[in-house]
Amino acid sequence: MPVAADYPFLDFLWSMLLIFLWIAWFFILFRVIVDIFRRHELSGFGKVLWLIFVIILPFLGVFVYIIVEGRKMGERDLQEAQKAQQQFDSYVQSVASTGGATAEIERAKSLLDSGAITQQEFDAIKAKALA
Repeated sequence: MPVAADYPFLDFLWSMLLIFLWIAWFFILFRVIVDIFRRHELSGFGKVLWLIFVIILPFLGVFVYIIVEGRKMGERDLQEAQKAQQQFDSYVQSVASTGGATAEIERAKSLLDSGAITQQEFDAIKAKALA
């Protein structure tokens, strides 16, 4: 017995649409739950109330939360992204080279001129920088 005769193409498309909507619903639900826990200005009691509302009446709870807190969710996302970008930038600056061999030799030359290091130490720094 052929499978295609038992399960027409439109039924397959309808099933795919329902599966897609089901997965999208869970993405939205988890996104709201994460945002509830991420809020620092909300007390623990407020978080519990929102969670109960979202868990007991999931569709209504999620839609009400998005209506009430949707704009602030976006602002919190933007703040988190900016904070992550700043941390990344500071990390890159901390590990990035500060001018290469030329800058290192230049710093060593200024130390030599000020008398902080000897000629032998300058030669060692220069050799290391050029290696």
